[in-house]
Amino acid sequence: MCGIVGYIGEQEASPILVDGLKKLEYRGYDSAGIAVYNGSCIDVMKTKGRLKDLEEKLEGRAVKGTAGIGHTRWATHGAPSDENSHPHSNGDETISVVHNGIIENYMELKEELISNGYVFLSETDTEVAVHLLDYYYKGDPIDAVIKVMNKIEGSYALGILFKDYPDQLIAVRKDSPLIVGLGKGENYIASDIPAILQYTRDVYFLEDGELAILTRDEVKIINKDKEQVDKEVFKVTWDVAAAEKGGYDHFMLKEIFEQAKVVKDTLMPRLPEDQNRIVLDDIKLSKKELENINKIYIVACGTAYYAGIVGKYLLERIARVPVVAEVASEFRYRDPVIDENTLMIVLSQSGETADTLAALRLAKQGGARVIAIVNVVGSSIAREADDILYTWAGPEIAVASTKAYSAQLAAMYLLTCHIALELGRMNEEEFKELRDELYQLPRKVNRVLNKAERIKRLADKYVNSKNVFYVGRGLDYMVSMEGSLKLKEVAYVHSEPYAAGELKHGPIALIEDTTLVVGIVTQAELYDKTVSNLKEVKARNGKVLAIAVKGNTEIEKVVDDVIYIPQTHWMFSSILANIPQQLFAYYVSTALGHDVDKPRNLAKSVTVE
Repeated sequence: MCGIVGYIGEQEASPILVDGLKKLEYRGYDSAGIAVYNGSCIDVMKTKGRLKDLEEKLEGRAVKGTAGIGHTRWATHGAPSDENSHPHSNGDETISVVHNGIIENYMELKEELISNGYVFLSETDTEVAVHLLDYYYKGDPIDAVIKVMNKIEGSYALGILFKDYPDQLIAVRKDSPLIVGLGKGENYIASDIPAILQYTRDVYFLEDGELAILTRDEVKIINKDKEQVDKEVFKVTWDVAAAEKGGYDHFMLKEIFEQAKVVKDTLMPRLPEDQNRIVLDDIKLSKKELENINKIYIVACGTAYYAGIVGKYLLERIARVPVVAEVASEFRYRDPVIDENTLMIVLSQSGETADTLAALRLAKQGGARVIAIVNVVGSSIAREADDILYTWAGPEIAVASTKAYSAQLAAMYLLTCHIALELGRMNEEEFKELRDELYQLPRKVNRVLNKAERIKRLADKYVNSKNVFYVGRGLDYMVSMEGSLKLKEVAYVHSEPYAAGELKHGPIALIEDTTLVVGIVTQAELYDKTVSNLKEVKARNGKVLAIAVKGNTEIEKVVDDVIYIPQTHWMFSSILANIPQQLFAYYVSTALGHDVDKPRNLAKSVTVE
């Protein structure tokens, strides 16, 4: 959500800023802009729309200079417009600011500033920050920034330019991610690694309350007491080529087809063939500590939450421990019961999801142990959790998550087996059976991906469905939630998931001949009951597309079309059954002419509440 890039060095800043912002387009945005010190003043160019609109403006008037900041905005305060675009400047345009996050007390501060004669040109909360900087600035920019930090409430990542200090770029963060890139004769700031990866692999991760002061040749990190902070350099190891489309039409399709590798990379290093155990190097939770746990929470948002409820189902059924799964935005406001015998598992692709991070902090305040399942090494959630289980999915660029979800499911398989083994709820023979099946899972993922052309034909067949319902029982119902979300996200088709047994309790009233019902029927013990529900749909002229296990040809007598997945252990069907849902959503979206990688109104990393 929103993107920040900053540069100071010897090269022209403008092309570097625009290029960095392009690498952050996946985060979602509706306007873009840059501010560059041109030798005499801070030159600002910004516009509503896409980066190509900004580039067209820049062609008409070049913005010259070697120090600057850039931003892609996703509207929170004020509609998308040129005036509401970042960067924002003070009245005499001697200070410019870009901002990610939300200033919660901005209305109170705005009224104070207006009473002091300040004039606002936008509807944004960010303009409060730049006018506050102007108000407090008495010749020392660091003093002014610290006073602003102490004044504003909420979340922020700020990149700041002062005309009086043209050889200096200032960055600061609280509850919104910001990194510093280290170069030779040049340095960078960014809200995410891909923005600067082609220029440097050495970065600092700023922590809450830290200020970075960048010049061409030096980066200094201080806290609000002006004490210097020693930072460890983090070296990025993944390849920038991993963030390119690689011949696919869209990042989403590329990432769907990467899932066999992602599942293999997440599982195999943790499953040594010569040992009847799982190796989780970054999880130090001992058997004794697990035995003292009396409550497990699984907390996440969106797609990660749907992976989490699969985890709840598995932990309860396999490890026989009680689990509560909840969306992070609700968990943190209901005063949950937390103590030192509580274990929280949080899931996040980015490791920066604001509500999930807040829930983690709430749990730790109550004395809970926190395990984080995250994809981004060095992210805020990874740094603040007690234990980490990384999902080796690589960069996920498309806004709609696909491969990260499969990696999170793989991680939940591992964690479930690990806890079951530690608690003695699974013997070695049972584990060996599951381990052998996990070895086969990447190959079976590829077998599902090979059905892409058939799934495309089915998408074309059902593209005009007025409403789509996803139904299933047990684990299938949980998988259906993610399928329904994907169709909403990228195809803008009204879609809802239902427990199949609940159809008769109201939703069946909506079934008509323009309705498509996607039935997930991979769980053998629930098959007959789910099929009975699908028959009820057919009796009311609804169309039914089933996702079933290969060999179960009886289903063809009941439904209109079937997509088969390979046979596997029941607990691993969640990955295999979800892939057809991803492909179906993708092909419906492209058939309708939508921008699959940048669905409207959505952002990749939700770093505000």
